[in-house]
Amino acid sequence: MVLDAALLRAVLDEVCQHLPQEQTGVRAHVASRILEAATRGETTPDVLKQIGRAALSEAPTMWR
Repeated sequence: MVLDAALLRAVLDEVCQHLPQEQTGVRAHVASRILEAATRGETTPDVLKQIGRAALSEAPTMWR
């Protein structure tokens, strides 16, 4: 399976667009969840965005 890096980056950027630059821990958490889903075979942008938004809302508050 080949992952589309441009798609994953676009999804991550959209989900994290309102995060301050210094919120790298949260961004890494969201990226990890999106990548996990993609490696399981999920390639639909809307579903990846939902997964990313869920990860964003579950990130520990100390990361925000």
